[in-house]
Amino acid sequence: MKKIPCRKSFTETLLELARKDPSIVALASDSRGSVTLGEFAEALPEQFVECGIAEQDEVGIAAGMASCGKKAFVCAPACFLSTRSLEQVKVDVAYSHTNVKVIGISGGISYGALGMSHHSLQDVAVMRAIPGMTVILPADEYQTREMTKALAEFDGPVYVRMGRGAVENVYTDEFVPFEIGKANQLTEGDDLAIIACGETVVQAVHAAESLKKAGIHVRVLDMHTIKPLDEEAVVRACKECKAILTVEESSPHGGLGEAVSHVAAENHPAPIKIIGLPDEPLVSGTSTELYEYYGLDAAGIAASARALLEKLS
Repeated sequence: MKKIPCRKSFTETLLELARKDPSIVALASDSRGSVTLGEFAEALPEQFVECGIAEQDEVGIAAGMASCGKKAFVCAPACFLSTRSLEQVKVDVAYSHTNVKVIGISGGISYGALGMSHHSLQDVAVMRAIPGMTVILPADEYQTREMTKALAEFDGPVYVRMGRGAVENVYTDEFVPFEIGKANQLTEGDDLAIIACGETVVQAVHAAESLKKAGIHVRVLDMHTIKPLDEEAVVRACKECKAILTVEESSPHGGLGEAVSHVAAENHPAPIKIIGLPDEPLVSGTSTELYEYYGLDAAGIAASARALLEKLS
C-alpha cells in the first residue's frame, strides 16, 4: 500500500468528520497547499477560513470561533505557529481554555534544506511549558487518522506536530491503538527501553529489530503524547529495563527526553540517554540525510543503544 504523509491523513480524516459535523472548522495561513487543505476548502467553504500569512490572527480568529461553539483546527507550518503566534496560543487558546487544535505541519526538520528559520526544534518544549496544553506527535498515517478522530471529540487546547513527507507505517489499518496520554508498547524486552515519538518511532522499531539479532531485547514505547506523559509506562520501563534511551526529532532541552528523565528522577531513577538534535544551527539537507547525520535513523539509534549498554557493563 502506498504510504501517505501524516498531514494528508489528517486532512482527509478532518474532511470526513467535518462533512458530518458542521461545528468543525479549519483555518489556514496561506498554507492550504502545504497543509493539504485544498480539498477541504473546496468541499466545505463555509467551514474554512483563509487568514493569509498572519499566524497570530489565525490563532486569534480560531479562539473567537471556538468561543462561539466551533471546533477549530488551526493549520500552519510548525516553525511559525510555535514562534510567531506563541502569545496568541498562550493567551487566546490555553489561558482562555478555548477548544482550539493547533496543528503544526512540516515540523522538526521536515524543511531540512531551508535551515534554522524553517526548523521547529523548540516547539515541543515551548508547548509543554504552557499550562493546559496537550502535546501530541503522531507516528504514521494510521495513528494520525485515529488521533484526528479523537481530537474532534476532545474539548480543550491541543498542539499537534507532524512531518511533511510520507513516513513508513508503524501501525496497520487493523492495529491502531490510540488514547491521548497512553503510550503504546510495540516490542517486548528488558535489556533496554527505547522511548520515541513522532516519526522517530519507526526508526526505533527497526533499531530494536536489528538489536534483537545481536541478542539484545529492546522494549519500544511509542510516546505519542508528550503531555500528559504516560508516567506509568515510564516508571515500569525504569523498573524492568536496564536503561532508557529516548529518541526525538527535537532539541533535547525540554522535549521528550527531559520529560521522561523528570518522571524517572522523581519515581525510579534509571540510566537514561537522550537522542535529539544538537543545540546549534543544523547542517542543510533532506530530513532523511539529517536523520542519518545526527543519528536519528535506525542505525544511529542501534549504535547509541549498544554504547549505553556497554557503558553499564
